[in-house]
Amino acid sequence: MTKLKLSAIPDDKPVKITVELPAAVFRDLQAYAAILAKANGEAASPEPGKLIVPMIQRFMASDRAFSKTKRQENAPVQR
Repeated sequence: MTKLKLSAIPDDKPVKITVELPAAVFRDLQAYAAILAKANGEAASPEPGKLIVPMIQRFMASDRAFSKTKRQENAPVQR
């Protein structure tokens, strides 16, 4: 069998999900979008839904317990 430098390519296809947000959270997303647009000098606010992915990414990246546990679970088994 041929030894290639690349292994299987991970499935990076986006996954669409539907989320129900409390009205107060949605209003906060709208406010955040407006503040973000103003801070960046943009005329129009981004769609509030477009903020969810980067917010979740930031949250998970800054969660030390999550990062530590993820590293431990993905560590190779030593024999």
